[in-house]
Amino acid sequence: MRILAYIGQRLVLLIVALLGVSIITFVVTRVLPGNPAYLIVGVQADYSTVAAVIEKLGLDKPIPEQYFLYMKQLFAGDLGSSWRTGNPVTYDLKSRWPATIELATIAMLLAISWAIPLGLVSALKKRSITDRLAKILSGLGVSIPEFWLATLLILVFFAIFHIAPAPIGRISRASPPDLITGMYLIDSILTGNMTALKASAKQIILPAVTLAFVIGAPLLRVTRAFMNEVLESQYIRSARAMGIPKQSLIFRHALPNVLLPVTTMIAVLYGYLLGGTVLVEYVFAWPGMGKYAIDSINSSDYAPVMAVVLLSALSYLIIYLLTDLLHFFIDPRTR
Repeated sequence: MRILAYIGQRLVLLIVALLGVSIITFVVTRVLPGNPAYLIVGVQADYSTVAAVIEKLGLDKPIPEQYFLYMKQLFAGDLGSSWRTGNPVTYDLKSRWPATIELATIAMLLAISWAIPLGLVSALKKRSITDRLAKILSGLGVSIPEFWLATLLILVFFAIFHIAPAPIGRISRASPPDLITGMYLIDSILTGNMTALKASAKQIILPAVTLAFVIGAPLLRVTRAFMNEVLESQYIRSARAMGIPKQSLIFRHALPNVLLPVTTMIAVLYGYLLGGTVLVEYVFAWPGMGKYAIDSINSSDYAPVMAVVLLSALSYLIIYLLTDLLHFFIDPRTR
């Protein structure tokens, strides 16, 4: 019963947070310079034509009234239409949201595969070559801009060595697989399309490696810092003095206490990735949420911007809720 009450409380807070995000985003998009009516009818249109478009779009109404109408439309399941693409926003998101999820998930798995083991070994072997390597990589990861690293990888692996495919889209030199989830790698496996699997894997590797290096640096630092803190704690020293084997000391006593902050960091980073990795998506022309949002902002296309922000905020909040529930089961102190 306690966990159900906790989930109910968090869901209420989630709704309140989404409401606040929607208000802020709606007001900011409306007060920014730029009139979308001119993008629809052209800058050479006369004033009466522009005024008619503004009235049709409802932009002549006060902002509170516009927000009320938008929320009424939203609760009916309608995210609006994009003035730039001419499609319903839900239609655009069906292709772009899976692209971002796929890229974010692959990048997160790559980051976990190198950052956490290196952080643990670095803490266990202080002042070793591994420890120095961990410090260098973590420093580079937090200081190198992701767009610069992405450009460098394209220059080296595509322009110079011709190993990677052209950084355009999600797949090259092959037809996309039959869509089931919208994620090309999974759909290729489900449909048995090995040609599409190979082509989409080659296409995603460079943007995924770029993001994995950038987000892996803070994950490495957190893992190393908390592992050092746990190893220097009093209960670990007492266990070591009692003659407990080193392997048992690490895996049964130290790692469970490192797990909580590491999982929290993973949740933060994964939420950041799902929010739309704008710069990397732009450099690699990856048709995801971030690129869609920036293109819409440049065109004063309000509905897609609102949808992307709300979807990103919802992703963050759900990930944090799931992480808290995971802590609830992992750590008895949280119960």
